Amino acid sequence: MSDWRSRTLRPAKRPAHGPAENGEAVPEHEMEPRTAPEPPRAESSVVDAALYRDGVRIESPATLAEAYRSLPREPDGTMGWIGLYRPTEEQLLDAAEAFGLHELAVEDAVVAHQRPKLERYDDTLFAVLRPARYLDDVEEVDFGEIHVFVGPGFVLTLRHSQSPDLGRVRQRLEADPELLALGPEAVLYAILDSVVDGYAPVIAGLQNDIDEIETQVFSGDPGASRRIYELSREVVEFQRATRPLLDILAGLQAGFEKYGTDEELQRYLRDVADHATTVVERVGGFRQALTDMLQVNATLVTQAQNEEMKALAKASNAQNDEIKKISSWAAILFAPTLIGTVYGMNFDHMPELHWQLGYPFAILLMAAVCAILYLVFKRRDWL
Repeated sequence: MSDWRSRTLRPAKRPAHGPAENGEAVPEHEMEPRTAPEPPRAESSVVDAALYRDGVRIESPATLAEAYRSLPREPDGTMGWIGLYRPTEEQLLDAAEAFGLHELAVEDAVVAHQRPKLERYDDTLFAVLRPARYLDDVEEVDFGEIHVFVGPGFVLTLRHSQSPDLGRVRQRLEADPELLALGPEAVLYAILDSVVDGYAPVIAGLQNDIDEIETQVFSGDPGASRRIYELSREVVEFQRATRPLLDILAGLQAGFEKYGTDEELQRYLRDVADHATTVVERVGGFRQALTDMLQVNATLVTQAQNEEMKALAKASNAQNDEIKKISSWAAILFAPTLIGTVYGMNFDHMPELHWQLGYPFAILLMAAVCAILYLVFKRRDWL
């Protein structure tokens, strides 16, 4: 085993962020190579392996070892395309030795969960892509990951998720021998095109949910804020997966002249770049729309609260007015009651008890006190 292979197998010293549900370490959290108690045979994760000449399949090796042995014996113009699904470290290291892959690229492929990127190591391209699909029932974007090694006369694809199905890409290329005959970069183009086209249903799903949220916001649904926040997280993650595509395609276009890329293939790649730009712009628009909706929703909630406060204040004022009226009439009625109570005690020795004008005087006194109190309360707007 070579020195660089030993270094690749050695796990990176990074702090762990917690175990997985089954107790095993999670590679994407610890950034350590994935390990398995009993590594499966190399052929167990081989999706397809084929040799092509002039865009036509000429051989389908049954094993990786056979594919590695067959490729060097073929004349110029022959291309090998090997597709792996969740390969083990040993498989990747064997492939690295067979194709002369750079140790840093192999380490990234072993760790997986990389950001989308394009790197060139001598005459080999290493691309990381993040395809996506939208799960409408839970309103989440499910991301996959594809690693592609493109070198002189070979393509090695590593798929770390169930989707997308690269078998359809292979079928498309095999149905178009002229395109496949353009070489390994044509395979990279087809994969890029498939990934970008796969973003269309995600865009449609996000647009539909944003339209629904807009209706919720203006209908005063209290659950709108939570839904906006959760969908915003998915849009941000989607943006992280799509924005680097522009740099990847720009890097490929920058090497057109230097590496003699076929003119027809250049047109295809420019078309993918146009579609990717549209996707990135739409996703950016979604993020801004959700931000605006969150602000509008907060404004509408504040306005609704203000209206409720105003209604409560009006009700309180109306209640206070009624209390004032009741208190005023109670005071007005209390004055004659007090006078009548004093003169109704029937004591013998009371002032004016036997006065001839005592009764009219008491009545006038009651009326005068009531009138004075009424005018006072009326002037203060209590009545």
